[in-house]
Amino acid sequence: MNVGTMTIKSRRSVRKYRPTKIPPYVIQDVLDCGRLAPTANNLQPWLFGAVTDRDLLRKIADLTGSAPFIADAAVCIAVFGRFGETFYLEDCAAATMNMIIAFQNHGLATCWVAGDKKPYAEPVRELLGVPPEYSLVSLIPAGAPAEVGNPPKKTLDEVTFQDRYGGKDR
Repeated sequence: MNVGTMTIKSRRSVRKYRPTKIPPYVIQDVLDCGRLAPTANNLQPWLFGAVTDRDLLRKIADLTGSAPFIADAAVCIAVFGRFGETFYLEDCAAATMNMIIAFQNHGLATCWVAGDKKPYAEPVRELLGVPPEYSLVSLIPAGAPAEVGNPPKKTLDEVTFQDRYGGKDR
């Protein structure tokens, strides 16, 4: 197994973080990995915000209601997509995953928190002063993991098929 697949296969969603700081160069590297994500027609309809201010992290956590652990993260990347672009959601999802994998490669843990169509999307956008043509797609709290679970995953056979579903192998 190579380093890339090891990084992906070892990634787990983490909701408890140790109180540590992330060096600025790591945050910049992660943002750069988001910037390099695949994008339809190379439109790059995204805007990424790296939130490290403790007060802002607490406010974002409070706004979501379902992600109080954001308050304890060292950083939370807010991923926004420009509304008018046809594939902004897919493009921003690809950028989100790139950044999650980049954090994992740096030995840091994350948890993908949905933003699109959530009632807190607009309040988070306003809190961070993002222009109204952008919509919150996701939040990526990150930090040194305090606790990593290992929930069971379906087997490869349960989630794949070859050529046509229900063929000889099903």
